[in-house]
Amino acid sequence: MILAYRVLTNILYPFLILIIFIRKFLGKEDNLRYKEKIFSSFFKVDRNNETKLIWFHAASLGELKSIFPIIEELNKRKNIEFLITSVSLSSSLLAKEEFKKIPNVKHRFFPIDVTFLMEKFLSSWKPDAIFLVDSEIWPNLILLAKKNKIPLALINARITNKTFKRWNLIPDFARKIFDSFDICLSSSMETKKYLDILRTKNVSYSGNLKLISYINKNDIKNINEEFLSKNRFWIAASTHEGEDEFCIKTHLRLKEKFKNIYTVIAPRHIERSKKILSLCQKSNLNCQLIGKNDKIFSEKEIIIINSYGLLSSYFKFAKSVFIGKSTLPKFEKVGGQSPIEAAFLGCKVYHGPFVYNFREIYEIFEDNNISKEVENFEELSNLLIKDLENISKDLFCFSELLNNLYRKTLLNNMRIINNFLFNETF
Repeated sequence: MILAYRVLTNILYPFLILIIFIRKFLGKEDNLRYKEKIFSSFFKVDRNNETKLIWFHAASLGELKSIFPIIEELNKRKNIEFLITSVSLSSSLLAKEEFKKIPNVKHRFFPIDVTFLMEKFLSSWKPDAIFLVDSEIWPNLILLAKKNKIPLALINARITNKTFKRWNLIPDFARKIFDSFDICLSSSMETKKYLDILRTKNVSYSGNLKLISYINKNDIKNINEEFLSKNRFWIAASTHEGEDEFCIKTHLRLKEKFKNIYTVIAPRHIERSKKILSLCQKSNLNCQLIGKNDKIFSEKEIIIINSYGLLSSYFKFAKSVFIGKSTLPKFEKVGGQSPIEAAFLGCKVYHGPFVYNFREIYEIFEDNNISKEVENFEELSNLLIKDLENISKDLFCFSELLNNLYRKTLLNNMRIINNFLFNETF
């Protein structure tokens, strides 16, 4: 099976190159750096061989955010460098912003999991340890790391029931892959159960890493602070295609109650911004695309965020947030985006019924009245009306709970990570 995988990935390599070029043409890849994924000559190795290099691979935005506190803790030590790889365009833009002032952190795009590319990547960068985040299981990388005796960890591991059933179809291959990890930190008890069945070594559950997303409110600035503080608005965040109508209907319902109401829509993928603008205009709504340094025009009622990295600066001033990828049946087994950032910044969180990826976090939030599930736009509208009766933002009383979860989860994970890297406790 391992041989078959390697042969298949080598055969598919030319087609994967073509796919990357098509994605670049569609604006889904970095115009300058996309070749890092497909050609070893573009790996741009920048390595100090006198230091310890720790490689973290996190596929996309949410996974990348989850490791920031881990890197911050590890970076308190001397003689350490970090290589961060990711896949999505949005994650690369976030990494550029987050690490621009930290010279010992380098970001690269993750190369396609083809044997010769991975061999070149490992031999060029020479990492001293590798952390794969969430569900990033790449067989060629994993087996090559083991062959080269590079310590390998899977952190915030997530194995869904569907994924587990697939691995069970190829038990010998699965055992070979999961036996290669030196430690596994599970994101949930469900995943821990599956990892144990797959005979993974040193599995532990130390809390979901996405709960340790520390946010310093004082560092968050917004050019529209005065406007946001004086006007009623709500946010529809991380929306996906098919949910825009839901947001528009909610806005129209709110207009029946409030003379001046603003809706901020932040699509998960900003390349959809112009489509949302067109859809709003068809409903005769005044809309505005907004970037980092753009002022909100008071005559506009739908504000569409058209730049990455702005969402927290709007959460800071919002009372209520709806989190997308949660309303459509197609999201039943893949739904849910992180509500953690909004909750940390004092927002009441609403979501649809399909939140599989964040089910355990939403259960904690629901039990503590931080979040609430809604079935339709009428229900969301009624809840928002209650929240928005007063313009000023009153912080909901759950900051202490979240800070306790943050400290506990960080401590538990760092204890294991420090022991793994340095044979010592946190």
